[in-house]
Amino acid sequence: MPSRLIGHTVEARQHPSTVEVLYGGRVLCTMARLRGSAEHRIDYRHIIGSLVRKPGAFARYRFREELFPSLVFRAAYDALGRTHGERADVEYVRLLHLAATTGERLVEATLRARLDAGDPCDYASVQAQVRPPAPTVPVVRVPRPDLSQYDALLSGGLHE
Repeated sequence: MPSRLIGHTVEARQHPSTVEVLYGGRVLCTMARLRGSAEHRIDYRHIIGSLVRKPGAFARYRFREELFPSLVFRAAYDALGRTHGERADVEYVRLLHLAATTGERLVEATLRARLDAGDPCDYASVQAQVRPPAPTVPVVRVPRPDLSQYDALLSGGLHE
């Protein structure tokens, strides 16, 4: 469940192949129904905020394998492990956060292209491609208007 619902009462409706979660009568999410006691499904978008604040938790996370949305993300993590050593977890969690905030498919396509080209898959490189820096807004300087002409107009003293 999304972490924003902690402490709230929700209604879950089970169907043969899906589960609907309702809050206040509205369907918040629909997910595939899992069967059996060993089944679990973790959506990284629901926990990425916590992982960004504590990236060291990723290394010891019980369901860590669930945090690879695709094989491309797994390959990127493995590449980060070779190039960044212990910082690989931090870089990968930041990449997941980028995927959650800008779009998973866009980040995945960028990672795939970088892996194919043999380029580094660190957060800064991927972010530069996915979300280029915003252009700077130019400073516009407007000169102060000369209000003496307006004052003269109001007092009836300006005749041209």
